[in-house]
Amino acid sequence: MSAIRKLRFEDEQGNPGFRAQLAEQRWDDHRFYHHSLVNQSLHFVSACTFLSAYLLLFVDVALASLLAWGVAMTSRQAGHFFFEPKGYDHENGVTHEHKEEVKVGYNLMRKYVLMGTWLAIPVVLAVEPTLFGVLEAPAGVAGWLRHVGWGWLILGVGAITVRVLQLWVQRGLETGIVWATKIVTDPFSDFRLYRSAPARLLKGERMDGVRA
Repeated sequence: MSAIRKLRFEDEQGNPGFRAQLAEQRWDDHRFYHHSLVNQSLHFVSACTFLSAYLLLFVDVALASLLAWGVAMTSRQAGHFFFEPKGYDHENGVTHEHKEEVKVGYNLMRKYVLMGTWLAIPVVLAVEPTLFGVLEAPAGVAGWLRHVGWGWLILGVGAITVRVLQLWVQRGLETGIVWATKIVTDPFSDFRLYRSAPARLLKGERMDGVRA
């Protein structure tokens, strides 16, 4: 595998440039965390929804955030939480614990914190709609939902920023920027990678082998 990784992810001078690091992070994410075709299918749904939300950002930011978090993120993380195998990874020869330890972005423990915060935002805004006077009083349920949408948008931007800063300290700023680029562009990559997963799932397949 090491020879393949050098061939695939280093430039002509043998240096892992930005694009090479991005490709490597994508490959590691795919081979470690997307064995289940149910998970892949949910990622395809998530990708389509995220792409729609990206377009909606130019029209209605709060609504785009509601769509991204309410549909795209929930389907995406449900695939990881409930359908992706968490035992020994025979395809890659590593334990689940090892994968969680070396995960560049949000591993399952970090995702529990992230999704817990996501759930807390609408609860807090239901109890204190003005956020102790910081926000204007919402006009009914629609106004409350718009506040939630903005809260989720701030959470998303904050989550990416915090992890970039952590990676800057742990592995260097470039690694953090590469990861942030990967996160923002994942919907395009996931659409391409997993568009065949729903059809394969309907044919009775359940798991996907790792392809070089």
